[in-house]
Amino acid sequence: MPNTKKAVETVLRVLFVLMLTAPTAMAKDLPEREPWTDLFDVPMQRAAGAAYDGSRLWIADYNGGELLALDPVKGDIKQRIASPGPRPLGVAWDGKLLWVSDNEEPYLFGVDPGRGITVRRIESPCKPCMGLAWDGNYLWTSDGRKIHQLTTEDGTTIQSFNAPPSEGEGRPTEELGLAWAAGSLWIADRNKDRIYRVHPNDGEVIDLMPSPGPYPVGLAAVGPNLVVVDRETRKASKLALKDIPFMVRSNPHREDLDVVYEIANYGPGNLTASEIFLAVPEERPNQKPEGEVRFEPAPSNFVVDQWGQKYARFAATDLGAGKSIRVTMKLQESLYAVRYHIDPSSVKPMTNLPADVKRYLADGSKLGIRHPTIVKAASEAVGKETSPYWKMRKIAKYIQDKMHYELAGGWNIAPTVLERGSGSCSEYTFVFLAMCRAAGIPARYVGSVVVRGDDASTDDVFHRWAEVYMPGLGWIPADVQHGDSPSPEGRADPMMSLENRFVVSTQGGGGSSVIGWTYNGYAKFSCQGQCHVVERFWGDWEPGKPAAPSIEKGE
Repeated sequence: MPNTKKAVETVLRVLFVLMLTAPTAMAKDLPEREPWTDLFDVPMQRAAGAAYDGSRLWIADYNGGELLALDPVKGDIKQRIASPGPRPLGVAWDGKLLWVSDNEEPYLFGVDPGRGITVRRIESPCKPCMGLAWDGNYLWTSDGRKIHQLTTEDGTTIQSFNAPPSEGEGRPTEELGLAWAAGSLWIADRNKDRIYRVHPNDGEVIDLMPSPGPYPVGLAAVGPNLVVVDRETRKASKLALKDIPFMVRSNPHREDLDVVYEIANYGPGNLTASEIFLAVPEERPNQKPEGEVRFEPAPSNFVVDQWGQKYARFAATDLGAGKSIRVTMKLQESLYAVRYHIDPSSVKPMTNLPADVKRYLADGSKLGIRHPTIVKAASEAVGKETSPYWKMRKIAKYIQDKMHYELAGGWNIAPTVLERGSGSCSEYTFVFLAMCRAAGIPARYVGSVVVRGDDASTDDVFHRWAEVYMPGLGWIPADVQHGDSPSPEGRADPMMSLENRFVVSTQGGGGSSVIGWTYNGYAKFSCQGQCHVVERFWGDWEPGKPAAPSIEKGE
């Protein structure tokens, strides 16, 4: 039996390591951008909104005061009609009429394109309204601060919610292009140069991506494609919704990083034994080693915890008063911005989870997933929701509504943190992990060293966030603390992306057999007599240099 048990433990350890390195395979040959393709040149100096009527692409000519019907493939002009206002902005097609908003008119106009005359007029809910879209029943529009859904019968507003980059952004943005596709509202933001996919029930951002040009003004769903009209490039570009990649990796950024841990004994007693553990980063989609990891001095050996995380171990004895030990891990990394495009409908149910994923549903000493506070919070957040994706997003929003960031020292357990209503990045992560696991969503954490502004900078605070498992997709980032924002864009972005300023060193489910609930590194020691011990731990960043030969040693 002992031999059998040891064999099973060995197999599990291999599986854990494979799970840790799985992102390496995904990182190969990742696209650098979404696959937009140019369709044709737009035949006007200042294009505005766009709409598709089933055979032709209508584009508003802001300067010319016209509405042009174009061949959606070649861009040939098939029809011109006068706009109902002098400065047309948004255009939408409801199956019978073209609806048009205007920069100088307080109305939305219904135009019969066959006769070229205006047959309807309703009062505009915004002055001016920018883009327009039709969802099959209602009209949508935006004023740059709010998104409005209204009826074309008399202009009654059905609902309004914040535009993606709304509160805290100062002036309103310019959302000149709106379209309806795949059960969602799509918005082209001219100031942000982004395309947003927005949930029509509450305005939460589901997806976002860079626009194909620097001045997107028109947006239309043309069959299975999204078409963007750009004023500056005067191009119409398309993106097949089914071809949006799951992951895009861009903006490579080369950095050298020294991770330093120091123990200083100010006595008067002696440290009879001390150990320092440094988490060794693996290749992930957001980071690629550009040389071997180097250590000064060489580690005593390497160890792996139950989550598959590798650590360099440094051991020392007899550290007398006035003495110190310093260890350094030297990394050379290419860092990438990574964006995940997640269609909520593609996330499968939480059934038949692999064993190596199920373990991220277990409780932990910092979590308390059966504590009444966590059970109640998870139930309130999720409600009757069944989609794993929306459960995760609702839990994040619940935490962001209940908490604010406060670096007060110490890492309290999740129920205490939630009841207090404030916490550090680690404490936000503990609460999120606890609520996700209580709701049946596997969740783990990652810890990192962060580029703090300048390429040459020092990080002694570090950062931790969560990753959640979505069936059919895998592990995706979920930085709830960084996403604690009043705007839909601010909440969504950290739940689907990473900037190119992190080296993730640690991945685990909590309670590591090597370093406990901490991350990046850890030290422990024993003392004879009275010892005043100071620990210092930081990361020094420098702009990338050519790779150096390896001096890695140990088991």
